[in-house]
Amino acid sequence: MENLLEKIKQSATYIESKLSKKPRIGLILGSGLGELADEVEQSVKIQYEEIPNFPVSTVEGHEGQLVLGQLHGQDVIAMQGRFHYYEGYTMQEVTFPVRVMKQLGVELLIVTNACGGMNKDFNPGDLMIITDHLNMTGSNPLIGSNVEELGPRFPDMSHAYTPEYISFVEEIAKKHKINIQKGVYAGVTGPTYMSGAELIMLRKLGGDVIGMSTVPEVIVARHASMKVIGISCVTDMAIGEEISGITHAEVVEVANRTKPTFIKLIKEIVSQVEL
Repeated sequence: MENLLEKIKQSATYIESKLSKKPRIGLILGSGLGELADEVEQSVKIQYEEIPNFPVSTVEGHEGQLVLGQLHGQDVIAMQGRFHYYEGYTMQEVTFPVRVMKQLGVELLIVTNACGGMNKDFNPGDLMIITDHLNMTGSNPLIGSNVEELGPRFPDMSHAYTPEYISFVEEIAKKHKINIQKGVYAGVTGPTYMSGAELIMLRKLGGDVIGMSTVPEVIVARHASMKVIGISCVTDMAIGEEISGITHAEVVEVANRTKPTFIKLIKEIVSQVEL
């Protein structure tokens, strides 16, 4: 994406023109979780196509708008629908909204997703705190010339998911009797669901769940020195030796079933997190 910094500032300026307060928390709402944005108070909704330089979401179950306002007393900006590499966008386009969030003043990114469970101890409907990730996409959103104003040439990813927030989310879940897992998210490009041999390989490499998003956004968030919380909803089991096939409709159905618990957890995190 040419003139990246200029485009980021153009998008941020347009969004700022519709705001009275700067958001401090950014939310990327995955499949089935878009309804959380409907609970944002004093909300301003901006369709992606209205925003200069923004891509447009093409995936079923993704609304395709920014929602800005207050959630449990915190100033937030929520992406109701995200962008994916498999849609044909570049990695820079996929992660562009995260850059804009940073420009707007966001300090903490909470990223959510629907995923397949490779860990045999997991079950459909489980929520999982992401402790780390495997970037198996074969690409990286930071490839190309680096803009020093956006972040360092060689950012450290050893703690991509902010350690103190991992413990914090665990405590929140325990307090509200929400059963929660912890593990490693393996990020792939999609749009195909993985073969049995691929799933076995990724599990042996250390992956607990697998999905087609999140990793690019987190890389850019950390490049921009944002703090990160990642939470996955296990919508199906992806055990290589036992796979029987899965459809996107089935993924959305399980995500919708888990939605009330997931929304409750995110709301409690937003209301109690210290920035």
